[in-house]
Amino acid sequence: MSDLREAAMSSKAWPFEEARRLLKRYEAGPPEKGYVLFETGYGPSGLPHIGTFGEVLRTTMVRRAFEAISDIPTKLISFSDDLDGMRKVPDNVPDRDMLAEHLHKPLTSVPDPFGEYDSFGDHNNAMLRRFLDTFGFDYEFISARDFYRSGRFDETLLRAAERYDDLMAVMLKSLREERQQTYSIFLPIHPETGRVLYVPIRHVDARDGTVTFDDEDGREWTLPVTGGNVKLQWKPDFGARWAALGVDWEPYGKEHAPNTPIYTKICSILGGRPPEIFTYELFLDEQGQKISKSKGNGLTIDEWLTYASTESLSYFMYQKPKTAKRMHFDVIPKAVDEYHQQLRAYPAQDVAAQVNNPVYHIHSGDVPASHMVVPFSMLLNLASASGAEDKEALWGFIRRYAPGATPETHPDLDQAAGFAVRYYQDFVKPAKTYRAPDESERAAMADLAERLRGYDGPVEDEALQTLVFAVGKDHGFEPLRNWFKALYEVLLGQSQGPRFGGFIALYGVSETVDLIEKALTGDLL
Repeated sequence: MSDLREAAMSSKAWPFEEARRLLKRYEAGPPEKGYVLFETGYGPSGLPHIGTFGEVLRTTMVRRAFEAISDIPTKLISFSDDLDGMRKVPDNVPDRDMLAEHLHKPLTSVPDPFGEYDSFGDHNNAMLRRFLDTFGFDYEFISARDFYRSGRFDETLLRAAERYDDLMAVMLKSLREERQQTYSIFLPIHPETGRVLYVPIRHVDARDGTVTFDDEDGREWTLPVTGGNVKLQWKPDFGARWAALGVDWEPYGKEHAPNTPIYTKICSILGGRPPEIFTYELFLDEQGQKISKSKGNGLTIDEWLTYASTESLSYFMYQKPKTAKRMHFDVIPKAVDEYHQQLRAYPAQDVAAQVNNPVYHIHSGDVPASHMVVPFSMLLNLASASGAEDKEALWGFIRRYAPGATPETHPDLDQAAGFAVRYYQDFVKPAKTYRAPDESERAAMADLAERLRGYDGPVEDEALQTLVFAVGKDHGFEPLRNWFKALYEVLLGQSQGPRFGGFIALYGVSETVDLIEKALTGDLL
């Protein structure tokens, strides 16, 4: 056994824990289908949000971890339930009145309000695939419309007709008495209106594979369960899909967890083996509300990528999947800096530590070097202090701080400088609130400016931090964090900030003196 595989078999990183759980599934031998199948699901009732991306990312991490400990081939399917009826009009799309005319039609039969694709479902599917392709995921995309109509689902649908009573028994136990009276696992798609009908099924013919029902106008119809004429209700559809595809591992949010016994029973009745399930916590917006496709609340993938790299988003997604995450703009700088901290630590770690490092899973073991000689949070504060309008303004400071750095030799730093300016202009600048110093703060800042004017020591983080620390101590700040808080609020217009010695080293000693003088004369207010 290689050192990597040996380390992976004892790693506490959650992707390896999941991979080992999945490996036990096939201790007796590989699956008959010849590969282990990972699946993620997507309901295209609204624009894909960042949680949808997170499912595929996390699944890919487990898939790669599995490949590190097993020689069984793997596949990943991203499944879109686009035959589902549109039950409400999303809040975050144009031409909502037009969409309202197509309620209850399959999403792939609803016109695209953006006017770009054949249907609303096709539009949302295309957005999802663009997001996934941006991150280089290796996946097969399956549309429910195609899955039902192509015949790929026919064998399972016919088996569902044969075992209708057993499937209904599972479902009826989970429903209120009133709902039981009209419920059927099959939803006919009306041949004339194209609407997905929630009507009682009068008869299921297992031999012919048909369902008979009355539509909303009382007319009787008989349709085959195959060919896209009916679809399964969403809970039976979950389990039936597992059985039809032979899914081995699937993640979903905790809101699905109460339904897991239903999904697994449906799958078993239809002759399948239920997959290993990974339940994750929800993504929340800044107010702590669940992110919703129809509301469009919370950060989008495009918004994150406007202000930070794809890798930083992957790092955020890796962290503690069993803990609820608030997705708002303030989490971005922290994610960027922590990601690069892990990159810098990786080369010096042994194999056991490397497989527990998030960057191993972000980069599938092929981990790049970090060239971020200046933290992202420091770039933000530099942009704030200098009022930078473009990244070239920041490079003027960076070159003095790190003479060997250039945009060509440090591409990740160059990219981060551009992100920092954009983030500063959009979020930091509008919220900046400077205040005047009180008498004790004014005296201390005047003293700091004077000491910096006469400073002839090394322009390095630690030496300058010691100087700033000494000024605060000499002026009686207790605790000393009040001194640094005053510097941030008076000089940078914010309550938190960087390690101030590092800021001076990057911004410049004389430039910091000028900044203090502007604050003391009220020019920053």
